[in-house]
Amino acid sequence: MADVLVVAEAAEGKLKKTTHSAVTFARQAATALGGTYSILVIGSGLDAAAAEAASLGAAKVLVAQDASLETYLAERYAPTVAEVAKSRGFAVVVGAASGYGKDLLPRVAARLDAGYASDITGVITEGGSLRYRRPMFAGNAFGLVSVSTPIQVVSVRQSAFAAADASGAQTAVEAVAVTQPGAAAGRVEFVSFDQVKSSRPELAEAKVVVSGGRALKEKFNQVIDPLADVLGAAVGASRAACDAGYAPGDLQVGQTGKIVAPQLYIAIGISGAIQHLAGMKGSKVIVAINKDADAPIFQVADYGLVADLFAAVPELTKQIQSARG
Repeated sequence: MADVLVVAEAAEGKLKKTTHSAVTFARQAATALGGTYSILVIGSGLDAAAAEAASLGAAKVLVAQDASLETYLAERYAPTVAEVAKSRGFAVVVGAASGYGKDLLPRVAARLDAGYASDITGVITEGGSLRYRRPMFAGNAFGLVSVSTPIQVVSVRQSAFAAADASGAQTAVEAVAVTQPGAAAGRVEFVSFDQVKSSRPELAEAKVVVSGGRALKEKFNQVIDPLADVLGAAVGASRAACDAGYAPGDLQVGQTGKIVAPQLYIAIGISGAIQHLAGMKGSKVIVAINKDADAPIFQVADYGLVADLFAAVPELTKQIQSARG
C-alpha cells in the first residue's frame, strides 16, 4: 500500500488544467498501489485553488502558502514539496510536464534522492508496481521506464492524460508548514514575469488550435486570425514560422515548443517536420491545408486539402461564418 502526492500548479490563485491531468494519473497509480492520492497546493492567495482541488476526490488537500511564495521560484518551492513528500510517506510525487513541472520536479527529485521519470504518456500497472511509458526520438519510439528508489518522481504529459472531473464530494483542506530554503536559494532573485495576454484560449489547453507555417510569411496573422476567431480557437505556429519572425515564440508547437492535443488541429502551410508532428499528432482530428501533395503532414492528417492556402483559408473562414449564421 502506497500513496501518491500531486503537486498542483496554480496561477493567479486558480488551478491550471494541467493539474487535472496529473490527478488522472494519480488515480490510476493509487489504485494500482492500493493507496490514496493527495493534492499539494503551494504558493500564496490559494483559497480558490484549494477549493477546486478539494473537488477532485483526493484523500487530502494540503495547502502550503506564505507571502514569500507569492512569486514562483523553484528554489523556494522545492524544499516544501520534498519535505511534505518525505515526512508524510508518499511513494510517488507527480506533476504535469509543463514549464512549471519541468522546472520544479527535478529539484524535488534531487532533494529526495529519488528516481525521476519525465514527460510520461502512460502508466503500466503490474503486481502493485508501476512502469512508465515515455516518448523517445521525437515520439517515433517509446520506452518503458521503471524507477527503483523508495520515492518516485514523475511528470506527466498533459495531452496524454484526460483532465480529471470533479468527484462531487469536497475533501477537507489541511494547512502544512512551509519549509524555509537554504542559503543558496537566497542568491536567486525573482526579476520579472513577462506574460503575453490574449483573449484567445491558452494554446496548451485549447479544444481547437489553428496553426500556421512559414509559407504564410508576413500574412500569418491576416490569414490565421480570422479562422481562429470564428472557431474560438487558439493560434499555434511551426518553429520555422517562429524563427522567421512571422509568429511569436510562445505560439510554437512541437518538440521544442508546446505539446498540444486538441479536439481539432488545423495545420495551414505546415509541411509536417518530425519535430512539429511530435507536438501535435495526439490531436483527435487533424486537418491539413498545403499546396504540396507530398507534404509529410498529410500522412497524419484525418482530412487534407491540397490547395493554395491564401485562397482556401479565407474561403473556409467565409463558409464557416455563413454556416453559423
